[in-house]
Amino acid sequence: MDLTVYNDIKSFINQYRGLSRFCLRELINLYPSIPRNTLGSICSLQYQIINSHNHYKLKNNAKRLYRRFTGAVAEGETPGIIIRLAQEVNVCPALVARSILAQYYIDNNLEDNGEFASEKVFVTTMMKDTSSINDRDLALEVFLSVMYDDQYGPVADSIKHCIGADYEEVLKAKLRALGVSFKDESVLRARGYDKTPDVKLDFPLAIANATASGAPAIVNWIESKALFADAPLHAQYATNQYVSYWNRFGPGLVIYWFGCTEDIIKSPENRFIVRNDVPENLVFMNPSIIKAPSLL
Repeated sequence: MDLTVYNDIKSFINQYRGLSRFCLRELINLYPSIPRNTLGSICSLQYQIINSHNHYKLKNNAKRLYRRFTGAVAEGETPGIIIRLAQEVNVCPALVARSILAQYYIDNNLEDNGEFASEKVFVTTMMKDTSSINDRDLALEVFLSVMYDDQYGPVADSIKHCIGADYEEVLKAKLRALGVSFKDESVLRARGYDKTPDVKLDFPLAIANATASGAPAIVNWIESKALFADAPLHAQYATNQYVSYWNRFGPGLVIYWFGCTEDIIKSPENRFIVRNDVPENLVFMNPSIIKAPSLL
């Protein structure tokens, strides 16, 4: 993606006041030529940054938000109280729900009954199973927040995990169709590897005209990412994952299925190349044309 377009999208998201799902609707109308998955991934990336910056609001205002919540319940406001509070403080609903649950834990002295080891354990448990919350109104509000939030919480996490798993299967199906032999992550882990890409090729491949100089690139492994990446996110993944793969298996290929900024594609990095799909210009190794070294 052109950096100017990407920066325009980022600017719109950062100036938008409201929940991410509403912001995404606006983006789809503003950029009809960009795939929804790409816009959704960019929106998710930026809202993670926004929520990390606004997280202090929850800590500093936890008691006030909890009082606002209990007061709204007492006044008989329609359900969706936490969602409306989240929109007001510009933080995702699931994070506001966690803050209110934490304050509920403190105000009701639940640490004294010994059922939960800590406030964090209580909040995590209740977020995953809202039917366990003794307060009926709070249980409903937390449930609505978890179901409504498309960025955080157990439901959003499950959706992201499923999308990631789906695209790993897309990768493997495309490789099989091309006749590429490989081992997937489950096989590698069973063999004792601690750092494993999604796919380790049984035989190296070359991708023609893949480098900045036009030379081919050798690929020993492929990593699938069902998201959009900009330079900071790519650098983070490189540090935490890709360099480890390079150290173990040599050069490889990273696929960002929902796209990436153009500076990543054009990077002179030679330890791994980046694409948005499985390249079509693959060159297979042909052992029959390799001469064995003379032993004399």
